[in-house]
Amino acid sequence: MYYQIRHGRYETERNTPPHLLACSIYGPSYLSFEYALSVYGLIPERVSVFTSATTGKNRTKRFTNVFGTYTYQDIPRAAYPYETVIKTEEGRGYVIATAEKALCDTLCKQKPIGSVKALRALLFENLRIDEDAFAALDKEAILFLCPLYRKKNLQFLAKLLEKEGRKK
Repeated sequence: MYYQIRHGRYETERNTPPHLLACSIYGPSYLSFEYALSVYGLIPERVSVFTSATTGKNRTKRFTNVFGTYTYQDIPRAAYPYETVIKTEEGRGYVIATAEKALCDTLCKQKPIGSVKALRALLFENLRIDEDAFAALDKEAILFLCPLYRKKNLQFLAKLLEKEGRKK
């Protein structure tokens, strides 16, 4: 039996884990945003939508099929190729952002904030990022990524990390 995953694309196994299909539905893309934050335990919620990052598409896309709902959002081209990993499951590969990249991608798409204090509220109150998981992130990777986005939220994230680094 064939299961349509999008126009012209099909899957033959109904039991295929849905996240394995995300990169083949619309691409190039990699899993990121809330889905990856959930996978890495940075947010407490289990995410039911498979959120992915793309570049150069200039729009948000959404696909729904028997496997689930998939969304795709653009991030800046300069940030796109960094901090992703290829994982294999059930003999199939898929691409997912590192925890650091998923955080940066998420902040890139949030409404711009105006201070480090507002960023802390966004991170730990609105997005409900786990503070211990946040503290365990690779700060050097985040500091490398932040300027590639050219977004205020990422500038404040870099300032927050630099400020916390000086406290230690």
